[in-house]
Amino acid sequence: MKLLISLILVVTSFSIAAVKPVEKSIIDHVDAEMGNAKALLEKVVNINSGTMNFPGVIAVGKHFFTELDALGFHTKWIEGSEFGRAGHLFASKGNKGIKILLIGHLDTVFASDSNFNRYEALGNNKVKGPGITDMKGGDVVIIYALKALQSAGVLKDLSVQIVMTGDEEKRGSPHSIANKVLIDAAKWADVAIGFEDGDGDPKTGVVARRGAVGWTLDVKGKPAHSSQIFRDDIGYGAVLETARILNSFRETLSVIPNLTFNPGVIVGGTDVELDQGTARGTAFGKSNVIARSVKVSGGIRALSPEQLASAKQSMHKIVADNLSQTTATLSFSEGYPPMAPRESNYELLALYNQISLDLGYGEVKAVDPRLAGAADISFAANHVSMSIDGLGLMGDGGHTDNEIADMDTFAMQIKRAAVLMHRLSEQSKK
Repeated sequence: MKLLISLILVVTSFSIAAVKPVEKSIIDHVDAEMGNAKALLEKVVNINSGTMNFPGVIAVGKHFFTELDALGFHTKWIEGSEFGRAGHLFASKGNKGIKILLIGHLDTVFASDSNFNRYEALGNNKVKGPGITDMKGGDVVIIYALKALQSAGVLKDLSVQIVMTGDEEKRGSPHSIANKVLIDAAKWADVAIGFEDGDGDPKTGVVARRGAVGWTLDVKGKPAHSSQIFRDDIGYGAVLETARILNSFRETLSVIPNLTFNPGVIVGGTDVELDQGTARGTAFGKSNVIARSVKVSGGIRALSPEQLASAKQSMHKIVADNLSQTTATLSFSEGYPPMAPRESNYELLALYNQISLDLGYGEVKAVDPRLAGAADISFAANHVSMSIDGLGLMGDGGHTDNEIADMDTFAMQIKRAAVLMHRLSEQSKK
């Protein structure tokens, strides 16, 4: 049975005057181990693990297996052939106390032939490298936070499961299989903690993420000579019907807070093709022929399942109100569900904020969900009592060849994460 995490409410009513001795031990261990943490980070950044580079993803996972095995975790590799990916790392330890799920990912957006492939120190404690913040830095934060808890003798007081996925940047399919280990771990857990870098600001934490779902629009019109357009028996053609639909989407959806939609690719004419896998399309048409077909591919992001469901309903209604002699169909693909901004998530943020203040790192506020994209925690958040993300290594330039980590935040993030897990453990005993 899940623990009732309402016990965390008490942290907002008082301020912890000083860091406790066990927490001082945790902090000191992090400081002592920073050289090793940086060395591990450099090793895994220098291994290309673009999502479709299966050997690279597995190689990064092996480094973390070694570290987790040494901590006494039971580790296994979830083979990914059923969902077309390398697979996932899973580890577990403990059978008492609060149950915490720690979430990372092993893959990056940089393919095996990318020229951006090395860890590079830049000076001013900045380091450049593929996936250094998104999110190999966060994975190393997980490892060294657990090492600090072990060293202080308190890791035994909580139960931990770790999922580091191998397909966060390019999701495997079907989702029901690709996400099974993550969702099962979430159903087991009381708390889920994600180690993405959020908006790259150590003064923020992620308590809400918008979901990301793909959609496709297929519109048909009656082909004829363009001089006959608008006749009742000829109609308006596929292009004008598509224009009506997309503009109606804009008028209806753009005014809803935190909801966005985007038609990313469109092809139209007499004969069209759109390959959803490659996002490449071709079209043939003439200016004196009414367009027979249009295909559009896009995405929609919503803050809650209810907001997404309402938006889908509105879009279907718009699509069904066709101009003369046209038809249209709208379909939605599998995607990332929203991480809704639940009150319990804000309670967890309040605890994390208090820890940051106690450690002298300043206030932590909730990030604007418009600034935090979808992530693995989105699949877990609705199955746990509370969740937070954005606790990884900070920096900027993610998904580009200018991805740079601010190493001034490295030890800080490890310490804050380790103390958060310890205080969750302590609070669960009361």
